[in-house]
Amino acid sequence: MDELKPVFSVHELTEYVDLLLGFDPNLKELAVEGELQGVKRHMSGHLYFTLKDELASVNCVMFRQYVQGLRFIPKDGQHVRLTGKATLYQKDGRFQLMATGLIAKGDGALYAAFAAYKEKLKDLGWFDESEKKPIPFLPNAVGLVTSASGAARHDVETVIGRRFPSMPIIFYPAAVQGAGAAQEIADAIDRADAEKRCDVLIVGRGGGSMEDLWPFNEPPVAEAIRRCSVPVISAVGHETDFSISDYVADLRAPTPSAAAELAVPERDVLLASLSALGGRLKNALQNGIRTKRDRCRLLWGDAVRMRLSRALEQRRQASDELHAAIALQCARRLENRKNRLEREKERLFAYDPQRTLERGFAIVGRENGAIVRSVDGVDKGDAVSIRFADGTAHAKITGKESI
Repeated sequence: MDELKPVFSVHELTEYVDLLLGFDPNLKELAVEGELQGVKRHMSGHLYFTLKDELASVNCVMFRQYVQGLRFIPKDGQHVRLTGKATLYQKDGRFQLMATGLIAKGDGALYAAFAAYKEKLKDLGWFDESEKKPIPFLPNAVGLVTSASGAARHDVETVIGRRFPSMPIIFYPAAVQGAGAAQEIADAIDRADAEKRCDVLIVGRGGGSMEDLWPFNEPPVAEAIRRCSVPVISAVGHETDFSISDYVADLRAPTPSAAAELAVPERDVLLASLSALGGRLKNALQNGIRTKRDRCRLLWGDAVRMRLSRALEQRRQASDELHAAIALQCARRLENRKNRLEREKERLFAYDPQRTLERGFAIVGRENGAIVRSVDGVDKGDAVSIRFADGTAHAKITGKESI
């Protein structure tokens, strides 16, 4: 019989027990109530603690992704309800609970109401990102709705005063816990919206229990934020606290101090950026002017050269045209002179004795060369010479007759 019993290694045994715990329907989804003890948050973000009552205790672990969803800061001595599953930490065989949720005692009914109202508003589209108004980069004034005596007012004023000392803060006091607080908060939001004195409105308070923060989960506050035309930053409680106002608001801040940082920029950083941008703009302008000036010089040089070239071309063209005109005028004058010479030539030729002789005339002269111009210039017996076109003949006058 003993030979039939299985023999486990330590690892196999712890793994087998862990599987048994995981398959047990009563242990894989369980709820346990008890008191917190030895609460320790590791640098990884995981939460380690013990859950105990008068008779027993059990080690618990809650991983970071679940810790981030807690609405309160777990502390030793708090009575809580844990939801999660039973597991075995195989490294040392230790039984433990792996928590996926923690609710402080008395918060169960409130949390159920919170979850139901949140689901209702989500279905109405009140949480849609498309409905959110943008937070102005540099508001003219910041509005603040919170308690006059609470730490939230001091934190917001301190942070804004450090980041942007001259930024106006318009305070709208309201009770932030207890009976009637929700309506006071809603009235303050409506008043800020009606006055339009601020460009962004911070609504919130410091940390507390779920009961303390409950006014920010009530319909009057959610409806006032919804209808407010001024962008609203919700800053309720600590980083792990979430309220309905956080979901309805245009922006959620984990704390009032963080809301102040989101509402206004740092003036010194802006001035430094402005100075740097001014320097860059100055350099850009100087470089642009220098480039344009160089370009203008090049264009001016090109323009001057072009104008000179065009003027030279014009002069050359005008010179060519003048030369052609002078040549034409000279040709015309030369032609006229030629014609006149021809006419004078013809006239001269008309008076040429040789041509007269060629037409059959002759010139009669004495032996001494004197020309005989009249019949009276010779006497009978005078010796004369007769010049023809092709030669001269000698003769003697044998008689004469007058006409």
